[in-house]
Amino acid sequence: MSEPSFQDLRADDFVLESLPDEVLASMERRDRELVDLPFIDVGLESLVADVQAWRPGQRIRVAFLGGNTELHESIESATREITEIANIILDFRDDDGSFRTWSITDTGYGAEIRISFDQGGYFSLVGTDSIDPRIGLPHHPVGGAPHQRTLNLGGFHLARPNGWEGTVRHEFLHALSFHHEHQNMRGPCEAAFRWDDDPDYRPTRDARGAYVVDPEGRRPGIYTYLSGYPNGWPRSKVDHNLRTATDGRSLMAGPFDPASVMLYRFPALFYRSNPSPCAPAGDGQHLSDGDKRALRLLYPAAQPHVEAIELRRERLADLLDPVESDADEGLESGLQRGSTFARELASRLRQERDAISHPDARPGNRAT
Repeated sequence: MSEPSFQDLRADDFVLESLPDEVLASMERRDRELVDLPFIDVGLESLVADVQAWRPGQRIRVAFLGGNTELHESIESATREITEIANIILDFRDDDGSFRTWSITDTGYGAEIRISFDQGGYFSLVGTDSIDPRIGLPHHPVGGAPHQRTLNLGGFHLARPNGWEGTVRHEFLHALSFHHEHQNMRGPCEAAFRWDDDPDYRPTRDARGAYVVDPEGRRPGIYTYLSGYPNGWPRSKVDHNLRTATDGRSLMAGPFDPASVMLYRFPALFYRSNPSPCAPAGDGQHLSDGDKRALRLLYPAAQPHVEAIELRRERLADLLDPVESDADEGLESGLQRGSTFARELASRLRQERDAISHPDARPGNRAT
């Protein structure tokens, strides 16, 4: 489906964040492989964290495509609310103090998070997907290869919208492996959303193609509403972006947090009731206590917790690809040791381990 034109947008239109279709397709393929991996005895929750999160204490390089110094400084400043909590370093600057930039002709990773302003909307790849070249298609603008965008703040170089700091924090939490709060399997949103039309709803569109209330006052449901202007989403895309995740993608979120900066404020017609248990309680600008708890869980500072994560990741690498291990444990899934996906994942986990042992290693070295 072609991208809709946004020149007729009104203040009450609701445009949902979404990655390009080819990126979503590659993520879904990877997720299917991920849930088939052996979970060993640490469980699915730890496996997901180890695969998609960065390592505690890691230095993650951030680079810009476009924008001026004042914009770069503002974005860097907005992320400090995150790095004040998490044991992670977001490094925006080169050695001379200037802001790091990247290019669509790059062949090596100049940064792990590659920001752009020239694509439509706001989106980010999740965690280490930004250095996974299997995410996206090679000749497309968004993906995990060195020449592709990983985090987009569309139009920020022209004008920043109201609440832009919250948007920056939301997208950077995605880049640190957070998912949307409305997809938290421990939350109420799956049951609280109005997925289907009111009974006997007559599909009714305005002049722009947006689905609206019909002449009898019956409302479109989420599937119908998002299929019209300005989103134009098929049912499968609604499912990926809104339905509750049951494959482990949301497990690290902890208890449902209505104050999270990762929870959208949806239009009233999305909810079955008013007030809704899925409605946000926060301002959408600042990290909630739950956001801070999750950051400390994923990126702890206490050395015993860091060492436990490192040991678990090393064991996972040895189980996935026993080339460097004498381990003889059996695997619990049908995925055989030494499969291409398992070997690639083990290789990345070992590269990250080596980057900590040798701080000048790339990508994403750890600060000393």
